[in-house]
Amino acid sequence: MFRVPDFFLRLSGMLYWVLECVGVNAWVVEKRRHTFLHREATLDLPDHPEGNDTSTFHFGSQTEGTTTPGLQSDTDTLFTDNDVIIMYSWADWQQGRCNFLMLRDEDTPPQHYLLHGIRSDVPQPVTHTDKPGYVTDSQGRMFYSNMLVPQMVAAEWGDLYMRHGPSNSPMKDWDFVSAFHCKTLLPEIMAWFTKMQNGFWPSQETLKAAHMCGCFLVPDGCQGSPNEKIEWRITPNLIERLLMFSLNIIPLKCLVVLKMLKKQEFIKYIHCVNCKVSTFHCKTALFFTLHRTHPTVWTKCRLVECIVRCLQTILEFLNQGECPHFIVEGVDLFNGKLCRKCQLSLEQAIRAMIQDDMHVLFQLQSDDLGQRLMALTHEVKQYPGDDVNSTICGKLARDLFKYYLVGMRKICSRLCNKREADMYTRLNNEIDIMNSLAIKATATQYDKNYIKFVVIYLMSVKASVTSSACIQSGQPLPRNIWQLYGESLNMDVASSKLKLASMHYCRGELRRAASLLNEVEFDFDDSVQPVCGCGIVLSKEKLSKAFCEYSVHKDSHEQLTKKLAFCVRFLREERFCAPQFLWFEMYRAEDDDVDHRNVNEREWMNWAEVDARPFMLYLQYLTYRGLGVRRRQMEALNELKIIAASVDKVNQLYHCETVFNLYGHCWELEGRVDRALLVYNTSLRDMPRNNAANWHKKRLELLMKTSVY
Repeated sequence: MFRVPDFFLRLSGMLYWVLECVGVNAWVVEKRRHTFLHREATLDLPDHPEGNDTSTFHFGSQTEGTTTPGLQSDTDTLFTDNDVIIMYSWADWQQGRCNFLMLRDEDTPPQHYLLHGIRSDVPQPVTHTDKPGYVTDSQGRMFYSNMLVPQMVAAEWGDLYMRHGPSNSPMKDWDFVSAFHCKTLLPEIMAWFTKMQNGFWPSQETLKAAHMCGCFLVPDGCQGSPNEKIEWRITPNLIERLLMFSLNIIPLKCLVVLKMLKKQEFIKYIHCVNCKVSTFHCKTALFFTLHRTHPTVWTKCRLVECIVRCLQTILEFLNQGECPHFIVEGVDLFNGKLCRKCQLSLEQAIRAMIQDDMHVLFQLQSDDLGQRLMALTHEVKQYPGDDVNSTICGKLARDLFKYYLVGMRKICSRLCNKREADMYTRLNNEIDIMNSLAIKATATQYDKNYIKFVVIYLMSVKASVTSSACIQSGQPLPRNIWQLYGESLNMDVASSKLKLASMHYCRGELRRAASLLNEVEFDFDDSVQPVCGCGIVLSKEKLSKAFCEYSVHKDSHEQLTKKLAFCVRFLREERFCAPQFLWFEMYRAEDDDVDHRNVNEREWMNWAEVDARPFMLYLQYLTYRGLGVRRRQMEALNELKIIAASVDKVNQLYHCETVFNLYGHCWELEGRVDRALLVYNTSLRDMPRNNAANWHKKRLELLMKTSVY
């Protein structure tokens, strides 16, 4: 048995504190979990009105809270189609649904099944079909291939496509998995519940909840198997997430340290190209250690001892040459991951770490963990960069609202593509659908929060669409318009107010517009964080330090939205509420530009989208020009000039080409055609296609030839 050195008590306290400082603490973990559960709702609900019954789940380190900025963990997202019925027996068949029967024989690898196609009208096997994805075996049976989704994703994303196991993704730090949900607890998993009755963990309450989870079938065949392309691997992700969510902070800190050791130390002893120790190996070791170890061991003062116990569990696996799955019976997690030679090499290395009393902790480079520990041994209480927790909270808050806006982008795209009714009616129908989803028995609090946001957003669009129609026809605004605008004005710090100010400007109500613009300008302090949902990824995106500090202490959506500035969006149906120059952004394509749009751009490039603060300055320029207040007009132009002249500020713009176009228009109005052309050329430098600057440049060149200016 391992002898616990006396200094482990002090080292445990220091390690506990250092991990607190780099984001592994109870309140950041809680924020992570709530954020990712909210994000699941934003990915599911926008598709429900279309009849798509899908569920999205986030798994892994980001959701569990077992990561740090230095670990750079991927985001794991799983999508499942609830219209597909996975049958473990014929009793599970449902009429009118897409049914697959799980089959396996003595040659099927552990943890894998084949999906036999079953008809939707009668409970009989499919014998022929024109649907893609089916493969016929030597006996004439039709099985569903695990290659269809990868082929579709690859065709969609082209050179950006990457595949790792069951994951298909256009981004290197994001894993997307399309899976099927099996609600039946399979024999391989049922055996686990029996084994868990004798042990210190998990609790009976957790086991009871796990009975409701089922498992997923992911498109991942066993490498080298003759049926590799039609095999589906079972994975109990929901049970694993439930287990992780049941843990207190000590086991989570243990797992983070194990990941740091894996990333830096374990890799030194893996000599084969195809061998690796995975995060899941570390998590499995933690689960087995928790099951065997009395809860009194898992305390702050015994943190290092807990890490050593987990390492001893890994040693046990390496010694026996097999790493069992904690939940699924009959699975060796070393198979295909770690050869025997590398297992023995790693075993020697871990034994040396333990015998050296874990001095390896002082050598860990991730998040400067080793240096932070050394600083504490020399009684240095502060360490440079200790604003890590506020940065994490700020990023979580910003990213969550990005997801909110991505969902709204999808909803707006669907509304614009419909043609069976006018936009006003479409908006009313969408609002009714969302309100009905909120009162469903299955609606979670996360669903309700997001639906509330969606309805408020749609109210703002409805107000703008109504006003646009009235301005176009020269009719007065209806009485209820101010109530519609009023319900959405506090959705964020700027965008809704700017749309109202723009409407006032378009109606010639310049003093009202100026008053509202002054209000927005006053609220636009250093703590305001720009957010966009168009899917644009900035190369050097920065978080406002003041916003990060604010987000640490503010949890509610209402509080956070006071410090967020969404990009301003005008649909074509809202165009009479936008300055006419902005209409060019709604018709930016020329020649074959549309063919050069990616998936996200196809949704938003038929609208006008612009960053909030530059649009505020542009509106101020137009409004004060109309009022004849030259000083304020030039102040707005100079602020736009500062933005356009600063590389750092331009790098923080989501729609920099539109901002440059608005800035160029100001110079047109100043009579400086030469300067306007220079600005339009700058706009085209980074976005030569799908840019309204092409129209402006040609327009000005034509006007210059005819000597209009």
